[in-house]
Amino acid sequence: MSILKLIRKIFHQKKLNEGSASASRRRDGFTIVELMVALSVFIIVMTISMGSILSVFDANRKSRNLRTVIGNLNLAVESMSKEMRYGRNYHCSSTTSPGTLTATQNCAGGGPLMSFLSTDNAQVTYRFNGPRIEKSIGAGAYTALTAPEVIIDDLTFYTTGTVAGDGSQPKTIMIIRSHAGTGKGRSDFIIQTLVSQRRLDI
Repeated sequence: MSILKLIRKIFHQKKLNEGSASASRRRDGFTIVELMVALSVFIIVMTISMGSILSVFDANRKSRNLRTVIGNLNLAVESMSKEMRYGRNYHCSSTTSPGTLTATQNCAGGGPLMSFLSTDNAQVTYRFNGPRIEKSIGAGAYTALTAPEVIIDDLTFYTTGTVAGDGSQPKTIMIIRSHAGTGKGRSDFIIQTLVSQRRLDI
């Protein structure tokens, strides 16, 4: 009898141990509530992170647009300034379709067109036409001086001292208003430069 009791006791203890291990394994998992809380925290963190990443992308795109526009405008302004500096017979007009360009003319109030004789005696004309700056040589057609992605909002020339013997050296102030990009990525800026005729004419 004692042996049978011992065997029954061993089997009973074994069942208790198996039940305890099974319960322990059940307690090792996650509940639905815990999973939902963890998933919600993960979604919130990812949303905040994506917002920061998108802001970085927008800033990078805006910076690229700005560099492109400024580089193209600097090249255009440098080209215009150099030709005007060594030119003569400045003619500034308040309209983009003036009459005689060879006669000197001031426009202290500003105008969208500037014409002059270059060093090789060619009549060079710059004008603002819609979203771009155009250039014409002699009687030739106007061609775009700025790239298509560069949007020119305004170009104004302020010219004084063009009349010979007026005691003032011919000079022109160029003011260019432009922008790059659209929406949140838009950048507006103004470029201004002063050009004085190198040839003495006072």
